Amino acid sequence: MSKATNIHWHDGDITRDERWGALGCKGCTLWFTGLSASGKSTIACALEQALVNRKVNCYRLDGDNVRHGLNNNLGFSADDRAENIRRIGEVAKLFADAGCVTLTSFISPYRADRDKARATHDAGKLAFYEIFVDTPIEVCEQRDPKGLYKKARAGQIKGFTGIDDPYEAPSKPELVLKPADYDVAEAVRRCVAFLEDKGVIKKA
Repeated sequence: MSKATNIHWHDGDITRDERWGALGCKGCTLWFTGLSASGKSTIACALEQALVNRKVNCYRLDGDNVRHGLNNNLGFSADDRAENIRRIGEVAKLFADAGCVTLTSFISPYRADRDKARATHDAGKLAFYEIFVDTPIEVCEQRDPKGLYKKARAGQIKGFTGIDDPYEAPSKPELVLKPADYDVAEAVRRCVAFLEDKGVIKKA
């Protein structure tokens, strides 16, 4: 709930249809969720490149990147994680409203927080697609590019998702990717095909 008082929503003179029509694009949010080292950011980066190559208006919001700026005052407690995702949900909604295919790659471990991000989009009549990057924790630990699992196992990091803090997998994701079973190019192909099927981008 907002702490601000005496504020009023100010609608602009341009409708969403006018904006999207002028830009020749459609906005939506693709919410990549999964364990650390599951491949979320890698896939999102490759998808962003593929979409830009097709002249699709898109932008990627990465978990670590956002914590360098917008969310640099948040830690990793349950409350801070919830606020982190709340803020990103609102930012993603703004990008989508502007006609951008927004790619968010966040662990976002709690189902309730992701549901709130979806509800924010639903309230704004904007498409929100949850993409579960379903990589077994054993594979994530083998990858461990940042050495975080090793530190968590050694007790140097507390509250690490998948080790001593839970990850709640999506119950009904719009798309499931399994990077342990195929390469990044195939994951990107599936994302592109999904966007084509949803009518977000034109078929090549």
